[in-house]
Amino acid sequence: MPIAVETFFLDPAFDGTLQQQIQQMVASGILSGRFKHGEKLPSSRKLAEHLGVSRITVTLAYNELIADDYLISAGRSGYFVSDNAPEPPQLTSRTSGDTVDWAKAIGNKYTGAIQLDKPLDWRRYKYPFLYGQVDPHIFDRQNWRLCAVRALGQRDFDSLTADQVDQDDPQLLEFIARHTLPRRGILANPDEILITVGAQNALWLTAQVLLTQRRMAAHEDPCYPGLRQILRQTRCHRVPLAVDEDGLPPELIPPETDVVFTTPSHQCPTTATMPLGRRQELLRRAAKDDFLIVEDDYEFEMSFLNPPSPALKSLDEDGRVIYVGSFSKSLFPGLRLGYLVGPAPFIREARALRMSVLRHPPGHMQRTAAYFLSLGHYDALIRRLRNAFHDRRRAMDKAIEEYGLEVAGSPTFGGSSLWMRTPEGIDSNILADRLRAKSVLIEPGPAFCERDNREARHYRLAYSSVTTPQIAPGIALIATEIDAMRRSAQLAS
Repeated sequence: MPIAVETFFLDPAFDGTLQQQIQQMVASGILSGRFKHGEKLPSSRKLAEHLGVSRITVTLAYNELIADDYLISAGRSGYFVSDNAPEPPQLTSRTSGDTVDWAKAIGNKYTGAIQLDKPLDWRRYKYPFLYGQVDPHIFDRQNWRLCAVRALGQRDFDSLTADQVDQDDPQLLEFIARHTLPRRGILANPDEILITVGAQNALWLTAQVLLTQRRMAAHEDPCYPGLRQILRQTRCHRVPLAVDEDGLPPELIPPETDVVFTTPSHQCPTTATMPLGRRQELLRRAAKDDFLIVEDDYEFEMSFLNPPSPALKSLDEDGRVIYVGSFSKSLFPGLRLGYLVGPAPFIREARALRMSVLRHPPGHMQRTAAYFLSLGHYDALIRRLRNAFHDRRRAMDKAIEEYGLEVAGSPTFGGSSLWMRTPEGIDSNILADRLRAKSVLIEPGPAFCERDNREARHYRLAYSSVTTPQIAPGIALIATEIDAMRRSAQLAS
């Protein structure tokens, strides 16, 4: 492609002829590095029309540049930047003249939190036991592509191009209301559902609407690291509650709590499933102490060992539960589509907040997802995922038992990960670094834990991103590295 003609414009204050100004524009573009060797210049006719000058003026300017070896002429093919044109100067980085004290100028800091390290090039590792990444061997790319193309058609032109202000795709809302939520025993009207940019955006909207500096939020410990950061940003009073083998213990919730955040289906990251009796007790406590519950049901589709427990929202008779769902784990994380379900007054405020930040998630992605879901491709994909994860889970259990690794939390309903524990004295952060050099990726546990209660023996092993044949060799490498670290520690002592 030729250099865009819009790149060139005349300066009325230029001290010289039009021909000289055109020469300078082209030479400056080459000397600054904006125009590269071999790039094509606009034709003399197009540039003359664009600048409103005679064609002969542009031709004379180009000829002067050819004479100085800035350009070459290729006959009818046009004018090109010469390979012999001067190279742009190699500038050394200058000392910044910025005099702003940014430590003082920044009113709110969002950096510094410990987050999970998920390398973007994780696919090049042989044994990526990483959580939440899409498996290209299972994902239905062909039908997703067809749905995306359909969503680009004339019939869906408005969903693709229009500013929907604060509204969501009606087809996507209908599928969630009529198919997704009833599977969890939840009934909701359209004004009780809001589409979000993933589950994390749903949690952020919820925290912003419900919490202030004077209110108290209780959450699980360990928990999803992103939730802890979201709660810190609200500056609310924050109470971490230690989970046990059944998830969040209701009796630990302080009576003055305003909002409780929990992951009852598959506790993140321990994978514990909250029993029905504890769910009912949590709802009784919420009614007695007048607090709200935010239920993050991020992985309910992955219950393949036993039928999923009923959602807290399905048991809620007082409208105290706000439900967070996501398609990121069942479809792919880059989709960034989730949803909030709650009483209409809450959804109305969350919708207004979303509008002030991003208006609505991209219409094309919403309509593509709506087609993929409504045409049955989603259910077929979920069946394939469950079957694959069931096979991988059996391979994980077998390899872990064979190589003597310690499981700290094992999901009885399915899921896609295991919560592990190293032997005494083995730091999971160090273990992860050493394993990465051997093409094995694991997720160290400290990022999930409250700072005051942080101990480095836990780590997460996910099997959503590894195939069944990869599991045993990868587990063997983990066990070998742990043994090496343990022997090294014994020798040092």
